[in-house]
Amino acid sequence: MTLGIKKNETEEKLNISREEKFHSEEMWLPSVEASSLDVEDVARKLDTNMLSGLSWAEAEKRKSMFGANEFVVKNEDPIWRKYMEQFQNPLILLLLGSAFVSICMKQFDDAVSITVAILIVVTVAFVQEYRSEKSLEALTKLIPPSCHCIRESKVHSFYARDLVPGDIVLLNLGAQVPADLRLFETIELSIDESSFTGETEPVTKQTKRRKSDENKSTWETMAYMGTLVRCGSGKGIVVATGDRSDFGQMFRLMQAVESPKTPLQESMDTLGKHLSYISFGIIGFIMLAGWLQGKPLLDMFNIGVSLAVAAIPEGLPIVVTVTLALGVTRMAKRNAIVKKIPTVETLGCVNVICSDKTGTLTKNEMTVTNIVTSDGWRAQVTGSGYNNVGVVQIQDFSDIEIAQMARSSIYNVLEVGCVCNNAAISPEGSLRGQPTEGALLAAAMKYGMHACSSNYHRLQEYPFNSDMKIMTVRSMPRAAHNEARKEIYFSKGAIEKILQYCSKLHYQGRCVSMNIDHQQRVLGEARQLAMQGLRVIGMARGDSMEEMEFLGMVGLHDPPRPQVRQAVEIFHSTGVRVVMVTGDAMETAVSIAELLGIYRPNSTTVSGEQLDAMADDELKDRVMDVSVFYRVTPRQKLRIVQAFQSVGAVVAMTGDGVNDCVALKAAHIGIAMGKNGTDVSKEAADMILVDDDFYTIMAAVEEGKGIFYNIRNFIRFQLSTSIAALSLITITTLAGLPNPLNAMQILWINILMDGPPAQSLGVEPVDKDVIRQPPRSSKQSMIDRSLIANVLLSAAIIVLGTLFVFQRELQDNKLTPRDTTMTFTCFVLFDLFNALSCRSQDKSVLEIGFGTNRLFIAAVALSLCGQLLVIFFPPLQWVFQTEALHFQDFAFLTAITSSVLIVSELKKWIQRHPPFRLFPAVTRGRSRSDLI
Repeated sequence: MTLGIKKNETEEKLNISREEKFHSEEMWLPSVEASSLDVEDVARKLDTNMLSGLSWAEAEKRKSMFGANEFVVKNEDPIWRKYMEQFQNPLILLLLGSAFVSICMKQFDDAVSITVAILIVVTVAFVQEYRSEKSLEALTKLIPPSCHCIRESKVHSFYARDLVPGDIVLLNLGAQVPADLRLFETIELSIDESSFTGETEPVTKQTKRRKSDENKSTWETMAYMGTLVRCGSGKGIVVATGDRSDFGQMFRLMQAVESPKTPLQESMDTLGKHLSYISFGIIGFIMLAGWLQGKPLLDMFNIGVSLAVAAIPEGLPIVVTVTLALGVTRMAKRNAIVKKIPTVETLGCVNVICSDKTGTLTKNEMTVTNIVTSDGWRAQVTGSGYNNVGVVQIQDFSDIEIAQMARSSIYNVLEVGCVCNNAAISPEGSLRGQPTEGALLAAAMKYGMHACSSNYHRLQEYPFNSDMKIMTVRSMPRAAHNEARKEIYFSKGAIEKILQYCSKLHYQGRCVSMNIDHQQRVLGEARQLAMQGLRVIGMARGDSMEEMEFLGMVGLHDPPRPQVRQAVEIFHSTGVRVVMVTGDAMETAVSIAELLGIYRPNSTTVSGEQLDAMADDELKDRVMDVSVFYRVTPRQKLRIVQAFQSVGAVVAMTGDGVNDCVALKAAHIGIAMGKNGTDVSKEAADMILVDDDFYTIMAAVEEGKGIFYNIRNFIRFQLSTSIAALSLITITTLAGLPNPLNAMQILWINILMDGPPAQSLGVEPVDKDVIRQPPRSSKQSMIDRSLIANVLLSAAIIVLGTLFVFQRELQDNKLTPRDTTMTFTCFVLFDLFNALSCRSQDKSVLEIGFGTNRLFIAAVALSLCGQLLVIFFPPLQWVFQTEALHFQDFAFLTAITSSVLIVSELKKWIQRHPPFRLFPAVTRGRSRSDLI
């Protein structure tokens, strides 16, 4: 009996596992199959409801079954294998060969010493590369995509990685498709599939498959993961996620392709190769000269290879990568997410910033403050935020009939704003949708018009686009609201665009024909509102698009961001032009631009129409005098960017809309908005502002400049150490002196040159004054005359000081462990003082402060502790062939080696005080007169 029960339990478990396996295999569909089925069949196969979506419990169950909606990165090599790869370096192999030869010659002390030194060098190199990889991996997690999904009959927003097959996803203008979807509702929906198919024209989508689709690479009934919504909206059922999606198959192929290096990384690679060739030449000469002088060949071989390891800056590209990656992470903490590392290199060169107004220069916290009806009634709206707190104040009227007429006219204006609207305000006051539409809903709520859009059944939507500048919906009144059941068109948009469709005017409860005088009066009212800095939106309705009736307008207040004026003033003081590029009216744009310091007395403005009338040469001549471009379309933004580029400017352009992506790609740095930007604009941009704040651009430029100078500081330190080591061995060899440093000591110097002190220079905090430096020329080399002068000066002091100590200790012409220990310690202390002086090219260490870079202090302390261990710890004394020194020795060496810091500080002081300047100062970037 017991056996029978166990058998039944086993069979049940097997059946359950088979059901789960069958369930997991059936609960997703390839796009080919999903596109060929009716929507109802897809919903049935995936066991989902198109109206209510999945339950949260079912979604969690499916997520545990299928995993997250993300791509599985290829398995990395284990750490031990990565560590062993360090031994594939040809120079390391040569040193290992040298250790083997020492064993064969029974020189076991040398063999152990070389092996220990190799292990230390390899470990430092491994830690550097591992840190670089992890820093770059962290960058990929900065921008998690999100989506709108229906679950349990409610719309929720969450990360796309949580989607599962069977979810119902809403697609809006500018969104990125988060998974493979079978579409069941489309409203003028067209999707850019260029990232998927290479076709540049957006594909119009529909819900039923046509026979003409059969020979295409994609289907009109499907929306594919990673593609972008260029127009309209829609809904779809998730049929495949992650690796099962069509894009997932492409991702697996993409993993085999390595990302190209940035221009800075390539230039560092080139620099490293050139220095390697020079170093190999000098080292070969040193080995040959030493051998001819009768020095032991194996000793010269060990010293030569060790010099090669120390002098060749193999760590240069790694430190550059780490510095860039850590800089990008630091930018992310300041709300600027850099998508492409080369952007960091360009930030310090930007000398023109073309900025949108709404949301970037202003808060994008829209509030309706004024309402003007077509028959002249005015109302003030109080309160702020997306709620019903506030009132619509209308002028008091003694005549009840006139008061009722005024209230009715204002109701008509707000009704259009509610019906022609895609936003929604939650009971908690949070907004889902565009701020402008949210402000219109809030104004209607203050007027007691709750959910007035439910009085109409929407039949069709004509979405807003930047060229037409209007949005229209075709609706049918519900039976309870209007027995006539006649179709009505509701439109809202730019006042001059709305008037083009209006042949009638609502006046005191009746419809009258609109004439020129009426139009001029309406435009005059709009100008009055715009001059107050308000954004003006016109409202109209009618039986057809060609016969609209103008109802009135609203003025929306969008306050400027508090720190923008300060940022604009700083940019202007350093020679960076800030230009407003907006779709708003001239009066609104100029009012805000004056408030922020962008528009000045000698500035000019250009409209979109004037821009179209200009030839390219005329625009090129005038573009540098323009501070405000208004009523501009996205297509014209591209022309503005190209005009600035044609006069040699390095341009940053902001944008948030679907049609801004062309201008964002054309600019040297495209900047998208993180909060209110579309996925299309984020995809095209190089950088994303998490808080949509213009001030963050200044923070990003500051970080970009700081990263550039940190890399220069590191290069100065590494080159001066490398040149000093080569020069020291070369001079002593030519002079017939014994080698002042043995192979293990040279390898220890290499650890300092590529290790903690050097690494810490790359993360030096950004100098608060770096933002006030003029833009750097994009053609300026990382290694210029001032850097070379500093490198040669530091190297000369290090070589002369070390030779002085070596010659002083070598008075009996016999090389002892004390002689090499004193020389070795002298060089190391010179190196550390040199690192301290390299923290800034023009500021004193005292001015910077010792505690501002704690990582540097820790690195120097760690290096000093390591040096003391090498000198006093017996096992390491045996490896590095050193002996203990006295306190007087350290005092003497400190006095000598600090000279490199003292000379550097004196040079910086002279550079900052013109009356005492002995030679022309070398400024960062260009002089003010060279700026555009």
